[in-house]
Amino acid sequence: MKAVVSVTFDDAFVVHDIKVIEGQDKLFIAMPSRKTPEGEFKDIAHPINSSTRELLHSKILEKYEEVLNAPEEDESAAI
Repeated sequence: MKAVVSVTFDDAFVVHDIKVIEGQDKLFIAMPSRKTPEGEFKDIAHPINSSTRELLHSKILEKYEEVLNAPEEDESAAI
């Protein structure tokens, strides 16, 4: 895991605990989840269509790279 982020939509709704994870070939995001009694993990909040998922993925990773490459002033950043 490379980072944990929060995303705020229109100053009205926030999703916490989105994880930026380093896969074998690239970075990806994992939405917040909860472990079920059966031991499975289920997303608590997630995009319901592929275009929104891709937009969220690209914006989070874009901001992650921006913060990673920025001078060390403030590691918290708004998307």
